[in-house]
Formats: sequence, C-alpha cells, structure tokens
Amino acid sequence: MSELITGRTAAEIAGSVRELRERGVLGPGAALPPVRELAARLGVNRNTTVAAYRQLSRAGIVVSRGRAGTMLVEHDPVAQEGFAADTVLRDVGTGNPDAALIPDPSAVLSGVVGRPVLYGEPVIDPGLDAWARTWVAGDLPASDFRITVTSGAVDAVERLLAQALMRDDAVALEDPCFLASIHTVRLGGYRAVPVPVDDEGMTIDGLRAALDAGVRAVICTPRAQNPTGVSLSPARAAALRELLAEHPYVLIIEDDHFSMLSEQPYESLIGPRHRRYALLRSVSKFLGPDMCLALAATDPETAERLAMRLRPGTTWVSHLLQRLALGMLTDDDARATIRAAGAHYAQRNRAFAERLSASGIAAEYVDGMSLWVRLPQTARVVSEKLIRRGWLVRTGDEFLLGEKAAPSEHLRLTVHDLNDADAGRLVADITAAAR
Repeated sequence: MSELITGRTAAEIAGSVRELRERGVLGPGAALPPVRELAARLGVNRNTTVAAYRQLSRAGIVVSRGRAGTMLVEHDPVAQEGFAADTVLRDVGTGNPDAALIPDPSAVLSGVVGRPVLYGEPVIDPGLDAWARTWVAGDLPASDFRITVTSGAVDAVERLLAQALMRDDAVALEDPCFLASIHTVRLGGYRAVPVPVDDEGMTIDGLRAALDAGVRAVICTPRAQNPTGVSLSPARAAALRELLAEHPYVLIIEDDHFSMLSEQPYESLIGPRHRRYALLRSVSKFLGPDMCLALAATDPETAERLAMRLRPGTTWVSHLLQRLALGMLTDDDARATIRAAGAHYAQRNRAFAERLSASGIAAEYVDGMSLWVRLPQTARVVSEKLIRRGWLVRTGDEFLLGEKAAPSEHLRLTVHDLNDADAGRLVADITAAAR
C-alpha cells in the first residue's frame, strides 16, 4: 500500500491518504507503512511523515496502535439503549424507565410560559440555577463551582471531552461500561482505557494503571452503575480520591444519572484540591428521556470552556424546557411520583432477583433501572435460546471494552414493567436456557 501514497509535504501526504480512503482504495483497519519506510520511499524527512500522521490522527482518520502501527479508524457499530427496532420479541433489554411512573408535566405548564428570552440574556434560568446549586452543594468539596445546563448527560460528556482533549487522547472508562459513553469516546476519536468494576465500583489497581497510561479524563458512575448497578463504597471512593490527588488536572466526570431514584448515598472521586471536575445530573430517568436536560456542576475554568463549546452549536437549552424541569423538580406531587418510581424499580428488580436465586441462578439487585445477572454459561448461548422462547435480551458483551475480552457470562435485564405472570415465565425460560 505504501507505493500508493504520494506527497512531499505533510499536508500533501495526509491529503493523499484521505483521497485513498475516500476512493475506497484504503478501507477501515488498513495499516499504513511505518514512518521511516514511507519517508525513505518518498525521499522526505522522517519528521514530515510524522507530522502527516499526526494531522490524520487529529482529523480522526487514523489511530496509532503503538508497536502494532498506524491504521485507518474502524468505527465498529455500538449498541444503543432503548427498544430494539423491527422485532416481535418481548424486549427486556431496553434500559427504559416506566412511562407510567414519569410525572405528568401538565400540572406545572401554566408556570412555564413567561416573558420571552432574547439573544444575549443569561443562558441559565435563574430559578433553575439557584435550585441546582442547592441540590449539588453538599456533594462537591468546593464552593466555587458553576452550573451549566446541557441537552442531556451524553451531550455534556461529549462537550466536556471536546473542551479538554485532542483526538487519540486516553479516557478511563468503567468496564463493563454504559453504552453511550463507549459510543461518545469512540466517535470522538479518543482511546478508551478500561478500568474494571467490582462490587465497590472502579478498582484501585485499574484506575492506577489507567493513570499510569496517561489518561486525561476519567468517566465514572458513582452509583447505580450501568450495567452492573454497583455504587462506590465510602472506602473505595476515599482510596480513589487519594490516588487522583496526584493527578489534579485529570478531568473527572461523574455521571450521577440515577440520582433522585437511587437507594444508595452519593460517594465521589472529586477531592477537595482537584482542579478539573464535572458532576452531571440528568433528569431523563425520572422526568423522562424526552426531557433532554442535564445539570453540570463544574470548576470555574471547565465551566468557561464548556460554555465556549456550547456557543458554536446549541448555545443554550430552551428556557421553556428549563422552567418546565424546575417546575416538576419542585412540585410536591411530581416529587412523590419520583419517590414512588424509585421504590417501584427497587421492589420489582429485587423480587425478580429473588425468583432467579430460588430457581438456582444466583442474582442480587444492587441499584439502578436494570438487573445484572451472572449465568452459569456464556450469555450469548443463553440469549439465542431465549430468542426461540420469545425474549430479546442484552448480553454483557455489548458493554465490555477489552479488545480480547472473554465472552460475557452476564445478561442485563430490564424487567421492572413485567407483571408477575410474565416475570415467572421469564425466570423459567432463563433457568431452562442456562442449563
């Protein structure tokens, strides 16, 4: 392939590779020649080919694999949350909240419409800003944090990474990991460094290895981790804070997605002297996925950079949406519905786990919207058998980061909306399929 690449300058060489890719001559995963080899063939300085490859990397066209060389980026399909399209099977892998347990916004709509907001006015509704500051104040070690409103937690993560990182920078992710985080990191051109998760959260050795590998950001779910449901224990959180104290400029992003629904207390990786952090709280799990709004509490510099990332695009989240969210978050009836929803998810998931355990498959509900169930054999084999019984499930393979990870033995099940009869049938079918 090296004989097809032409050029005398870095820009010309990079342009040649781009053209070969666009014409389909070089496909995803194609290896580029080593820089010394290409430089010798083209009769240019080695630094010229290095600069060309750097341009291609920053453009997200190639990725460096160290000793394995440089190759064109492959964007493997990443599974998405939500209902599977075009299936007649009963889908128990959605990760969705119960629509019947989302508060009705009509009760507060009359207070939403007010004076129109014009260009140049504050982008955050003052009432929501004041309420949000009170909500997160006790969970952050510093008092000088700022509040930014984004179009959901995934939007916030994407913009936070973009303001702090360049392509091919390394990001520490929990393994197994939330699907949207995997998708965001891959499409952003960053390198995901997996940090194993056990029953107390991110492991100490895993995060230490990630920091030694030079990660510039850490994305962590402090409670109800998706897909496992685990939460940081106080001891684990303290140990991780101590480790991160040596890296105060590594951006910590905490995605507290299950906040108002969680049974667990909030534990944080953010220490009192950490310089770059963001605590994210989306409302999608309790006010509904269509309420595309998240609150980001960050250090002042990150807030400024995040605001700059917002200006070329969305600029601000609709003040009508902000007022609606505030009205629901402060309405007594809506808050009661949210509390009832949290109790419902815990009760239904715990009951299902007890049924599974009674049938011989050890299962325990920890926290969160779904159950993480370990099977006595490979999950993919069990899922194929369940398809023949009319069920569509998610295997743990979709959530794993390691390139050479062993086949998963876990299922992530969203079962809180099953009635008792359907729950009993699914338990029986899982038990039979797992034999």
